[in-house]
This record gives sequence, C-alpha cells and structure tokens, in this order.
Amino acid sequence: MKSYLRKISFIVCAAGLLLLSQVAAAANTIKVGVLHSLSGTMAISETTLKDTMLMLVEEQNKKGGLLGKKLEAVVVDPASNWPLFAEKARELISKNKVDVTFGCWTSVSRKSVLPVFEELNSLLFYPVQYEGEESSKNVFYTGAAPNQQAIPAVNYLMNDLEVKRWVLAGTDYVYPRTTNKILKAYLLAKGVKESDIMINYTPFGHSDWQSIVADIKKFGSTGKKTAVVSTINGDANIPFYKELGNQGVSAEDIPVVAFSVGEEELSGLDTGPLVGHLAAWNYFMSVESEENEAFINTWRKFIKDDKRVTNDPMEAHYIGFNMWVKAVEKAGTTDTDAVAKAMIGITTPNLTGSVAVMNQNHHLSKPVLIGEIQDDGQFETVWQTPDTVIGDAWSDFLPGSKNLVSSWMAPILCGNYNVKTGKCAGSEVLAAQ
Repeated sequence: MKSYLRKISFIVCAAGLLLLSQVAAAANTIKVGVLHSLSGTMAISETTLKDTMLMLVEEQNKKGGLLGKKLEAVVVDPASNWPLFAEKARELISKNKVDVTFGCWTSVSRKSVLPVFEELNSLLFYPVQYEGEESSKNVFYTGAAPNQQAIPAVNYLMNDLEVKRWVLAGTDYVYPRTTNKILKAYLLAKGVKESDIMINYTPFGHSDWQSIVADIKKFGSTGKKTAVVSTINGDANIPFYKELGNQGVSAEDIPVVAFSVGEEELSGLDTGPLVGHLAAWNYFMSVESEENEAFINTWRKFIKDDKRVTNDPMEAHYIGFNMWVKAVEKAGTTDTDAVAKAMIGITTPNLTGSVAVMNQNHHLSKPVLIGEIQDDGQFETVWQTPDTVIGDAWSDFLPGSKNLVSSWMAPILCGNYNVKTGKCAGSEVLAAQ
C-alpha cells in the first residue's frame, strides 16, 4: 500500500512539474496569431501569407526574439468560411493567448473578426487592399485604401490610356461593392455618363465566364476606349483570365486593371495571352532595391524553392510585422494599448526603396505602382507616384464619408470624427456604406 501511495505521489509530482515547466515556457514566449485561409476559395492567395508570417517569426527569432523572449507562431485555418474567421479569432485570443494577430484577406472576413478584436481588446494587422470606410483602434491597415490603389488606377486609365467606357467587375461582397460605389461616384464627378459604366458581380469561386466576357466585349465594341477595373478575388481570377484569352480580348482592345491579382495568382496561369493587362499595387516583385533583393532571397531560402514569387500583401505583412516589433520594443511590453499607442509614427523601410509610416488613422503611407503583366508572370512598372501617399480611411467621394476623419491620437481618439459637427459619429467603427 505504501509503495502504491509513493507511486501515486510520484506521478502527481511529475505532472505538477510538467505543468510548471509548460507555464514557464509560455511565460517566455510571445505568441503571434496567424489567421489565414489554408483551404477553400481564398487559399490560392492566403496560404502564401501564412508562410510569410512563419518566415518573419523565424527571422526575428534568429535575431534573439523580442523582449528577451522567443516568438511562437500560432496558425489556424478559417477555411475561407467567414463566420469561422470570428470563431478562430476568438480561439487565438482567448484560448491560445496570442499577443497579436496577422491575418484575413477579404473584407468580409475582416468584418467578421472585427467585433472579436474590439471586444477582447487585441490587435489585428490586416495586409490587403480594401474599400476603406473603416478605422478601428484595434486594427492596423497595412494594405492599400482606395486612394492608394483604385483612384490612381482609374486616373491612369483615364489620362494615359484615354479610357471612356468602364466595366467595374467584382466578386459579390463588401470590398468590391464599396470600392465600385466610390469609383462610380468618382467617374460621374469626372463627367463620365452613367450609360458608359457597366457593373457586374459574381460569387466567390465563379468559374463560368463565357457569357460575362462576351458582354464585356459587346460593351466595348461601340468605338469608345473601354477598360475593365477588376475587384475579382481568389481563384475565380484563373478562369476569368483564361476566358479573356479564349475570346481574344487583348490588352490593346480592352485592358484589365486588377486590384487582387499579383505574382502569386499569375504563377498558376499561362500569361502569354495576358501580356499588357495591368495591376495596381504598392509593390511588385520586379522592383529593384536592396531591401527587395534581400527579401526575395530570404523568402526563397525559407520556402526552399528558387522559383517562388513574392507579392504586395507579403510586403504588407513584412512592413506590419517590422513595425509591430519596433512598437513592442518602444513600449517595452506586448500590452495592446501600449503597443497601439507606440505604433503611431513608427517608420520602417518598405521593399520599394522608400519608407513606410504608420499614421494616426492606422493606415500607412505607401507608394502607388501600376504594372503591366509580362510573359514571365512578372509586372513591369509603367507608372508610379513620385512619393508615398497617405492612406485615407474615409472616401472624399461618398456623401456620408467626406466630412469624416480618423485619428487615434488625443484629443480626437476616434475612427470617424465628423469635422463639421465636431463629434465622433456614434461608434469607433462605421459600417461600410
């Protein structure tokens, strides 16, 4: 009996020591949440962003970690399922106790998780271009706002290519619909007739583009220069571009400028028929800079593939992660409020050779580049802004937004401050209009 009791006592002690060691290990680890779809329609775009975060965490650990602790990436798969994004975000924050999260691609996934990050007071770094009309104290928007992508792209088509008719084609969710609402208002203000604007939406994963491309060809056959402004997202881009090639729609006839097609998406396509079509981003892999060369080399070494490409959202994660590291070092803690305060004004080199700045509205200053698709799947920059552009959280072209500004610094501390009324408009985040 005594022997049995001693054995039980040993087991209990061993279990207690194991638990203590696990607690001690956790205390010496800073957890980084990675919230990207690894399956479903958005996996084509988001899996690479998961790998990018794993690379950045590994590289930081090689430098000694952060605040004397190792970083640990905690990866979950929300599977292109928008309600599941919210569940996985809550799991990361409440169960896994992450100190920060990098993730989401679509705006519907960001909208899904936003209440969770605000309720639990945790930080999200969002790396993809979006429709604007939002500014949360718990989100740092490292992708482009409309004035850093959509508006400059339309100006390029209008001024340099003399486009007169416009096809606004998008996936049917909040980002394309709000972006196209802004673009339609902008085009009408520029004197474009409503009859010269065609708007079309398709569901995620749409694959049958034959009739839609035929309609685009017909719309562009009136003798007026026509272009497609594409907010099509995810794997629907592959059959869309294939159908353009099948129906002989060349860039000379009807150029397409895309906001969600980068090097990663093109790597799965025969780009021959797509040469000359365009994309608007804040970074291209083909940009020549010391920072970009080093990033590409590090990426290919990490992924163990000399043919893997880089793209704009990867650069956004690179910028956001480096800013977060600097802010944590500045604050001396991973505490949400302290890091959020320290983030404002933080600068870090981007990959295009200039400097990214985090502004009071939680948006970056970024350059805007327009590139032509080449037959090797890369982009040749044909136009860019002479300097970086400050991201605008609220559009000047929507009646409900033009009087709103965002500042997360005193005395405003508001995501939607109305400059006419001098009031914060009811809540920190206003839903897209």
